[in-house]
Amino acid sequence: MAYTYSQLKIGDSETFSKTITAADILLFAAVSGDMNQLHINDEYAKATMFGQRIAHGALTSSLIPAALTLAFPGSVYISQYVEFKAPVFINDTITVIVTCKEKREKRRVVMQTNCYNQRGECVLEGEAVTKLAREEK
Repeated sequence: MAYTYSQLKIGDSETFSKTITAADILLFAAVSGDMNQLHINDEYAKATMFGQRIAHGALTSSLIPAALTLAFPGSVYISQYVEFKAPVFINDTITVIVTCKEKREKRRVVMQTNCYNQRGECVLEGEAVTKLAREEK
């Protein structure tokens, strides 16, 4: 559901899900310039504590604006704090849940931003501030 500031209530939430593919990771590496071998080299990653390639943390956190945009079309992303809790592997399906924690003045909203894999494990916890688009007339 798309919310205006006046409609939004504490506890309202929105979700977005995406399966992370090997192509997503390689494309993100190319766009971001982050060529860490842990993300792009199977042989290197096998010898790490993860045992396989993992997605960039920034790739996982980049899914948060998709959920925010579903809830708040035309909003402006002001800030984001994230803490990475667990690795994201190729073919993991990540579900982002953004939940309204606080409404501030000037249409600013504080959102709890969590990401979970298909096993229900929290892979990212965070908080975002977004400024909602003007109220509809």
